[in-house]
Amino acid sequence: MRLVSDPGYGEVDLSASAEELMHLARAVAQGEGRFSSTASPGSNALAGVEVRKTSGPGVLVHRDAERRMLVISGDSAGRAVLAENLQAMATAEDGGHLHIDYFPGHFYLAEGSLPLVVNSPHGGMPAR
Repeated sequence: MRLVSDPGYGEVDLSASAEELMHLARAVAQGEGRFSSTASPGSNALAGVEVRKTSGPGVLVHRDAERRMLVISGDSAGRAVLAENLQAMATAEDGGHLHIDYFPGHFYLAEGSLPLVVNSPHGGMPAR
């Protein structure tokens, strides 16, 4: 798994194998887990991702700057939707990416969530 924080846009770019995305999806659904990230020296890579249960409302995706971790926390309903999205990206048979961006009135993301880009394990754009 690789997590790169873009300070210019404030988004986090997540690249992982299908297996890693499935593990992350399960952790998000369960509300607990911690995963390490591979880092390149001198990059904006984060050390990993941590998943926590909270009462919500919704899911908050944020960066713990001190620990250089991406933290995903939230209520069970919001985490279930995010977990389904991660699982769908893990099982998709073509390339592409998924943008997970908060906007006012978002149905499962909490205000203040960082934009997250989840890349397909197959890379690039869809083949179709």
